[in-house]
Amino acid sequence: MNETVRKPRVAGFALFTLLLTAVFVALGVWQLQRRIAKHELIAALTERLADAPVALPPPAQWAMLTPARDEFRRVSFIATYAASPDAMVYSSGSAVRKDASGPGTWAFLPAHLASGEIVVIDAGFVENSMQDRSVEDRAVKKLVTGAPVALTGYLRFPEAPSLLTPAESRDKRLWFVRDQLAIASALGWGAVAPFYVDLEKPVPENGIPRPGALDVNLKDDHLQYAITWFALAFAVLIAFFVWVRGRRQGGASP
Repeated sequence: MNETVRKPRVAGFALFTLLLTAVFVALGVWQLQRRIAKHELIAALTERLADAPVALPPPAQWAMLTPARDEFRRVSFIATYAASPDAMVYSSGSAVRKDASGPGTWAFLPAHLASGEIVVIDAGFVENSMQDRSVEDRAVKKLVTGAPVALTGYLRFPEAPSLLTPAESRDKRLWFVRDQLAIASALGWGAVAPFYVDLEKPVPENGIPRPGALDVNLKDDHLQYAITWFALAFAVLIAFFVWVRGRRQGGASP
């Protein structure tokens, strides 16, 4: 009777151990795959950020642009900031701007091309940890002159909010994710480009908002995560064999 009960228990625990080990191994492999993808991304971004700026693609080509192929490409063009309500996007710190490592807001403004299309510009970082609307207003007001401006920056694509992303504050025109399409719809900017431009220059005389060059500074800790998952898989197997050995020794004792 005891032998009959023991076999199902051992078999059940063995199955559980195999499933748990498989999950940990799969997570380790996933982290290694993410590491490869991260290295490819870093290499691609490093190359794109080092390239000389090119002319902004014409509107006829905008639908063909993709984040995988075109994110962070440097572009130059002439546009005129629109006299429309701007938006501020909160940031706790940037992974690609060493000079914006603390909390503040990004100033998002619509700008008209000579052909009439609207491109949203992230005009730069504002030291605004309290998300004060008046601070943003003072920073942005001097940019809207009605005169065309030669702009150089990086193509960026809208971010998707997560489950933990706070809702926007329409009263303060404050968002917590860089989604120029949602911002444009909420503030009545009209149809805008499917990308926005992260401004590199020109820099205002007082440096506010603060545009700047981007730098690849992405975390690459996937290897240590992979090692952790593989170590857990190994530990589960060791625990199982120790448990089985203990049961056998216990069953053999008088």
